[in-house]
Amino acid sequence: MAVFVLSRTQDPLMPCSEKRARKLLAAGRARVHRLFPFAIRLLDRTVTDSAFQTIKIKLDPGSKTTGIALVRHSETLKLATGEICTVDQVLNLFELRHRGHQISEALTSRRQMRRRRRSTLRYRAPRFLNRGNKGRGWLPPSLQHRIDTTLAWLTRLHRLVPLSAIAQELLRFDMQQMDKPEIVGVEYQQGTLAGYELREYLLEKWNRRCAYCDAQHVALNIDHVQPRARGGSNRVSNLVLACVPCNNKKAARDVREFLAREPARLARIEAQLQRPLKDAAAVNATRWALFNALKATGLPVTSGSGGRTKFNRTRLTIPKTHALDAACVGKVDAVSHWRKPTLAIKATGRGSYQRTRLDAFGFPRGYLTRSKRIHGFQTGDMVKACVPTGKKTGQYIGRVAVRASGSFNIQTQESVVQGISYKHCKIIQRADGYSYSLVVNMDVTGTPPKQGTLRVPRSASSA
Repeated sequence: MAVFVLSRTQDPLMPCSEKRARKLLAAGRARVHRLFPFAIRLLDRTVTDSAFQTIKIKLDPGSKTTGIALVRHSETLKLATGEICTVDQVLNLFELRHRGHQISEALTSRRQMRRRRRSTLRYRAPRFLNRGNKGRGWLPPSLQHRIDTTLAWLTRLHRLVPLSAIAQELLRFDMQQMDKPEIVGVEYQQGTLAGYELREYLLEKWNRRCAYCDAQHVALNIDHVQPRARGGSNRVSNLVLACVPCNNKKAARDVREFLAREPARLARIEAQLQRPLKDAAAVNATRWALFNALKATGLPVTSGSGGRTKFNRTRLTIPKTHALDAACVGKVDAVSHWRKPTLAIKATGRGSYQRTRLDAFGFPRGYLTRSKRIHGFQTGDMVKACVPTGKKTGQYIGRVAVRASGSFNIQTQESVVQGISYKHCKIIQRADGYSYSLVVNMDVTGTPPKQGTLRVPRSASSA
């Protein structure tokens, strides 16, 4: 992964390699500015002393995860044909995991508790039409969160690297055709048509697994739960993904007959078939709002279709991930240096205003401290704990969960270490509402991704 570089006045410079960053830190010419994503600050360089190249940020928005790719964009002229070849060299890959589902559940829980308090615990006069005008372009908080977090990370990366342009994938799902393939004429005027949409939706809905044996990283076919020979339709609620052996084994049999000896799997498949098109609706609702918000940044913004992204990925034999999809957005002839680990960024929030824990009936069962910080630490801080003696002797690095007693828990990559005194802890990065982990991408042979550990450099204490 490329290392972000800042000037002496904290202006963004061109990123450098990890080897170059280690040499600068060892020579005393740089200091660690930030750990996640890793950035250094030069002590003897300014913006006027540096040269810049074209760096583009590419986005692959999704309902749960947004892929982000930082690429060095270059164009070369082919002397033989006179054509211009566009090459994107991948610098960094990110996957931003949203928390829209948690926000929706929290709002539902709050609404239920307020309803109970107003109806049973105290009388309150009924109120109607008191919500006000939401205005044009209003989005629910769970959807607005996706746009806000994407813009927040765009702003954060813009402070670390000199961006020149933005490219976004404008993905469209035709929910009318997926639910009713025979729709024609006037009924179809409100839909959008793209041939790849049904396959892409099924891949997301079934997590790119075979519905009958959970096989991954193999060729998958579209299978009819109720076969066409027995009156089955092409509706999305009648389609699943099946590997070639399972597809041939099932043949023209009904799924209930095929899975007669596996009732648990049959029940799971039937429940999954009836799952609503929430993810597709979320993408459709936010794609133009995000595009308009990106245009407001002042950077040149281009868009590409989902079909173009899939065509580029297939042509260049690049594995399917959110981050690598982002690298294939738009018009590109070649993508290089894409075999890089991906920094998975998970939105965790910045705590809760609620100071009381409630039971299943809405009554308080416990109280939280009024101050978020205990002995200078806050839940979510990245800390380094060095325990000299006792049963837990050793060094631990991870996110901390504070307690009023001063005995903290530390979430490492392997497990949760409990009962670490605050006296042994040292902050290496303050909580910013996100957790970080390193994921090694698949290679072209189909090796599944592996979860990695984040290494903290020895000079992190100088951050």
